[in-house]
Amino acid sequence: MAAEQSFALAGYSLRVGSTLDRATVVKFMERTYSELNPQQPIGHLAATVDRYLGRETPLWWVTTTANPSDSPVAGLWLGQATDQRSGVLHPYVLLLYVVPDHRRRGIAMALLMVAETWAQQQGHRQISLQVFSDNQAAQALYASLGYQPEAILMKKEWPTYG
Repeated sequence: MAAEQSFALAGYSLRVGSTLDRATVVKFMERTYSELNPQQPIGHLAATVDRYLGRETPLWWVTTTANPSDSPVAGLWLGQATDQRSGVLHPYVLLLYVVPDHRRRGIAMALLMVAETWAQQQGHRQISLQVFSDNQAAQALYASLGYQPEAILMKKEWPTYG
């Protein structure tokens, strides 16, 4: 069974994305970061998409079945990461975003199931992601699907001087 066939959510359909969807990926990245912190800069996100979006990075979009030609209501984009303990290359969730009006309907969970199915079909034994520490809703979703914390990202910033 293909990963796309495992998506079964009433009222929604799944389509595979491509590098031609660059603008939509950037828009979704900007929306997710702006929702988390409207004051943070987002100009770097387009460069991130340009750096990582390619034929080898799977991308899926969810549209409504009522208006499948409309803009997507959700998307999931996978990149690659290296497990720092084992050295194993594996899929990494670069973007998971659901438009606010379509949240709490199981779309994010269904997309993650598509990603997991795809990863297993490719022979991967793990998938990883990063979630911001203040995004409690996302953390609860990931925990409900069996994702477990493995590391704590720490950083130190210096003030800018004039």
